Amino acid sequence: MDQVKVEVALPGRIEPDVLAFPVREDANGGFVDGAAILDERLNGRLRRLADSGELRGELGRTLVLHTDGDVNAHRIATAGIGRIEAVDADALRTAAAAVARATREVGGTVAWMLDDSLPLDSGDQARAVVEGLVLGSYRPGRWKTNERARRPIERIVLCAGAEQGLAEAAERAARVAGWVNWARDLANSPPNELTPEALAARAAETGVAALTAESLDPAQIDELGMGALAAVGRASANGPRLIVLRYEPPEPARAELTLGLVGKAITFDAGGISLKPALNMQDMKGDMAGGAGVLAGTAAVADLGLPIRIVAVVAAAENLVSGDSFRPGDILRAANGKTIEITNTDAEGRLVLADALWYARREGATHLLDLATLTGAMELALGDLYAGMFANDNAWRDEILRAAERSGDHAWPFPLHPRYRRYVDSTYADLKNSSDLKQASPALAAEFLREFAGEGPWAHIDMAGPGFLERSRGDYLTQRGGTGYGVRLIVELATQLSA
Repeated sequence: MDQVKVEVALPGRIEPDVLAFPVREDANGGFVDGAAILDERLNGRLRRLADSGELRGELGRTLVLHTDGDVNAHRIATAGIGRIEAVDADALRTAAAAVARATREVGGTVAWMLDDSLPLDSGDQARAVVEGLVLGSYRPGRWKTNERARRPIERIVLCAGAEQGLAEAAERAARVAGWVNWARDLANSPPNELTPEALAARAAETGVAALTAESLDPAQIDELGMGALAAVGRASANGPRLIVLRYEPPEPARAELTLGLVGKAITFDAGGISLKPALNMQDMKGDMAGGAGVLAGTAAVADLGLPIRIVAVVAAAENLVSGDSFRPGDILRAANGKTIEITNTDAEGRLVLADALWYARREGATHLLDLATLTGAMELALGDLYAGMFANDNAWRDEILRAAERSGDHAWPFPLHPRYRRYVDSTYADLKNSSDLKQASPALAAEFLREFAGEGPWAHIDMAGPGFLERSRGDYLTQRGGTGYGVRLIVELATQLSA
């Protein structure tokens, strides 16, 4: 994986291709102190542009100027961050991503002037800016044959004093953002290229020495009694895989804790016999975004060397139609012995997760978190910004919510309640995989999964909205397709648990 270089330096000691600075939305033009010095060297050009209304501080607004040698930068880029009272990490990510897009023909070295007057300390600013630049410069069209080669951002320089830990925080952010983009590449890959077997191969090729990877093939899945995963994948000529990553640090901070991460990876979802509508079915290549987030998040934790033990389990399959499809009315037996009546073959994600959750517990996970693009109803409820979360343990829920807010992979809690269990009651089997009541379908899915989560803390994140975008989100994620949701959350959660 390519890595953007990051460093900290004073503005006068570098000669970047682009020197960017934040502009606040206020009556004074919102210049930071360093920008006022730049304006003097530019003979007042910035102030004149501000007075004319061309240079403004609305969130995401940019203006790029050639300096003609007046300062030690080839170009100046202004980055609107909005009103000061509304500035947060997402605002800085959005501003930085806008600069990356505005200068995408330039690339090379991008420098950014940190601003002491903002309501974020320099470390949080550095992290947000680096993430915004790396994520904002992502290009999804690598399959285009006529795509003109552009120079990528090769180096990010944060203009600040030699504050302790600042360079390390920025370098860490760049590494994590690189893994986010790796997950985006997986989610954007066409399904004829990224089959379950190919996804397993990609998981084994992370290049992180501390990770071990294995993949269970259809015969091994059958031997373990994983009737749910096997049924979902059996209609395809590309058989299912259970992908397992293990990370064992030399000295875990908590010897009693093993973080279990479980991901849904339906590499293409036609819905099975309960066929999906044709319109936008091509986006169903992104139904493995949860699995991509788990794989990349685990790799990022191992790459950073965080002292926490992880077992990651990703259930990969294609949900297609053939003479061997599983059917509505079938009764499957999952690996934990419970029987499942199938009432909708397009409710397949919870089926593959059922066996994966069991396997993660069997492999020693003490605390479980699963990520899945699971229900359209969750996207209706929360849109493309927040994922919904269910948990069987309040302390575990709060730990994950704190990591979600800190990371920028936002999540919102939803309730579990024993009375929701009636939604998955079956006349013929232990439970069924969908309901015709048209009520609380995310809660139905969560209650279903709880039956397979085993003993101990467990949480389920339904990321149907923010996992794979149908259009620009209007912030630092403007590209259609995979977002890498979950990677930053996993890293932040692992950091908290190993502190």
